Amino acid sequence: MAEQPKIALVTGGSRGLGKDMALRLAEKGLDVVLTYHRKKEEAEQVVAAIAQTGRKALALQLDTSSVAGFETFMETLKSALRRTFGTDRFDYLINNAGTGHHALFAETTEAHFDALSQIHFKGVFFLTQKALALMHDGGGIVNISSGLARFSLPGASAYAAMKGAIETLTRYQAKELGARGIRANVVAPGAIATDFGGGAVRDNAELNQRVAGMTALGRAGVAEDIGGVVAFLCTEEGRWINGQRIEVSGGMNL
Repeated sequence: MAEQPKIALVTGGSRGLGKDMALRLAEKGLDVVLTYHRKKEEAEQVVAAIAQTGRKALALQLDTSSVAGFETFMETLKSALRRTFGTDRFDYLINNAGTGHHALFAETTEAHFDALSQIHFKGVFFLTQKALALMHDGGGIVNISSGLARFSLPGASAYAAMKGAIETLTRYQAKELGARGIRANVVAPGAIATDFGGGAVRDNAELNQRVAGMTALGRAGVAEDIGGVVAFLCTEEGRWINGQRIEVSGGMNL
């Protein structure tokens, strides 16, 4: 009997970094569950692209800012796993879903702070906690942080602080989940030319050049720079990497 392929769950997998992560995971031989917030059609396009590679995939709606909805989501996920993959467990969780917000520290409102926390910290904390019951021992967690947790650029204080919290949380996850063989690592992208944050790095030529000027490899990042690193962490080759922060920024602000 053939061995059950590993399954990865990617939040925010319908576009940008999450889309590339999902595609690269499939290339590595994993089946994929991806979540979307509103972009169902885009999510289904990613599912179709994965199916063309011979791997299985499915897309589920999830609001990662709504902790109250996580219990229902896990029940939906369990049923979908059984229906599509013939199992009710998965192996890797990639906490990628997120939004950006640009405001100076002195101008950041409590509402903006709370919204960022719900998505980038509280949501990740409790979604992962709920997911543990459906995760196979020996799997892994990849949390997505940001280069902004290491270096400071004005306007990102709240966002970067949430990412700093995620980096600390990841080390605790690695320590506490080690008994189950579950690894936890951080991938921290630099500035990437996607539609994140309103597409500023992609669409603002001046900002794109400014990013290129502070990056050792001389350009802004693209989504395709990130997905392969995440996928590697979800393979046997990455089995001894645990509790680590891997910055994928082309050498920003070295």
